[in-house]
Amino acid sequence: MPEPGDQQRLHDRDRPVYIISIAAELTGLHPQTLRAYDRLGLVRPGRAPGQGRRYSDADIEQLRQVQALSQEAGVNLAGVKHILQLYEQIAALRAQVAELQRQLAVARQLVDDTQAEPGGAARQPGPRGAAAQPHKGFGGPGGAAGAA
Repeated sequence: MPEPGDQQRLHDRDRPVYIISIAAELTGLHPQTLRAYDRLGLVRPGRAPGQGRRYSDADIEQLRQVQALSQEAGVNLAGVKHILQLYEQIAALRAQVAELQRQLAVARQLVDDTQAEPGGAARQPGPRGAAAQPHKGFGGPGGAAGAA
């Protein structure tokens, strides 16, 4: 279960606070490189009221990924952009899987709770939550099969 401060740290991680010179120093990249990465869509820094770029911790992390992929792995910038898009898709899919797992756990708990009730396995909800009654023509008590 997340700690009370986790949500705040997540928001702090995304808060744009570093001006371009500090972001350049933190990443070891030239400010012009950061501007080029912004133009290419490899990073999306926030903007200050005077239109100056402001980089968050998440942006710094992404810049380091771009640097590692392009300089260390030899991937061109178009490839880097595609890889970053795939990372975003993976993150979205993981979030979707987590939500589906949560929903499945809730559904399983409901099934377990229903089966734990006296006669729960045999009961099926009918109109307004009443137990389902067999149809008269299909062999239930007083039905066609029992009338012979």
